[in-house]
Amino acid sequence: MSTHDGAIIARSLDQRAAFAELYDRHERVVYRYAARRLGATHAADITSETFLVAFSRRDAFTGGRDARPWLLGIATTLMHKHARQEARAWKGMLAADLARVDVDHIEQTEARLDARTIAGRLGRALARLAAGDRDVLLLHTFGDLDHAGISEALSIPVGTVRSRLNRARRKLRAAIAPALDEDKEENHGRAFAPAPSTD
Repeated sequence: MSTHDGAIIARSLDQRAAFAELYDRHERVVYRYAARRLGATHAADITSETFLVAFSRRDAFTGGRDARPWLLGIATTLMHKHARQEARAWKGMLAADLARVDVDHIEQTEARLDARTIAGRLGRALARLAAGDRDVLLLHTFGDLDHAGISEALSIPVGTVRSRLNRARRKLRAAIAPALDEDKEENHGRAFAPAPSTD
């Protein structure tokens, strides 16, 4: 039976080497989250720094069985130091990564629009979001955290998480709306359905 994260952290207070188990368990999650936000160049540094900070503050861990929200919260705080690099990285994000940003019906939009146009609009919209709204959205999308996990990661109430997530989604939808309108105009307001099957 696997030991939960809280028990590993508690054990590491007396047996420092035990913390390596937490690193082995969550290093890839923290790295992927950082890489999606800052790019691979800075992800390794953020990941290392996240675990150094976590190790030095392990006695203050108040989470339960899952340390992911705590670790991603530390990583998010560290990324604020890299805000300029992050803004540049959004401009160069792959359309596929930006399409994962949780905006309603993004798959349908991506199928109808040029991916480069959508990526550019979403990248600029992400850069303009308030830092708190952006952190909530990206912890949800790239960190795979639910509302409670984001609340724990950022030390904010769940209601604040919901309102920030809704506001961020609304702003991103507004950012891609002009592209949707252009697509509609090009098709003269018609939504094309697939041709009927001849089988």
